[in-house]
Amino acid sequence: MSIWWSLHLRREAASVPLARRLLLGTMETAGVDPDVSYDLGVALSEACANAVEHGGDTAPGRSSEAYRVTAYLDGEKCRIEVTDSGPGFAGGTPTTRPARTDAEHGRGLCLIRELADHVHIGDKPGRGGTVVSFDKILKWREDAPLIAV
Repeated sequence: MSIWWSLHLRREAASVPLARRLLLGTMETAGVDPDVSYDLGVALSEACANAVEHGGDTAPGRSSEAYRVTAYLDGEKCRIEVTDSGPGFAGGTPTTRPARTDAEHGRGLCLIRELADHVHIGDKPGRGGTVVSFDKILKWREDAPLIAV
């Protein structure tokens, strides 16, 4: 079984729950275990929130109004990619340190790393921007209609 979808979203706060609901609905319909779905939903929300907050490009002639979310459920794995057109990371891939528990900023990338099995965060090749991609091995409900066999 293989399912994938891609969204081109405005960099607005309202886009974050929209992307999360689409992911959760897809996984529920496919029969993914709710705990795995929840983890991926939180990770996606954090990646989208970062794209909304930091993903703009101020260079002349460059559009900063949108970002892209792509999700792949393929066999036993889910991969999610969030791509924006922001300035990227100066010096390459960021290092993530655990934020204080009462911090309002700086927790997103740490949460993504904790909730996913494999994470890649880096600059988008060629055109600027950032790509956050993460994978998680799927678990299935016993009554899963689209389980991979």
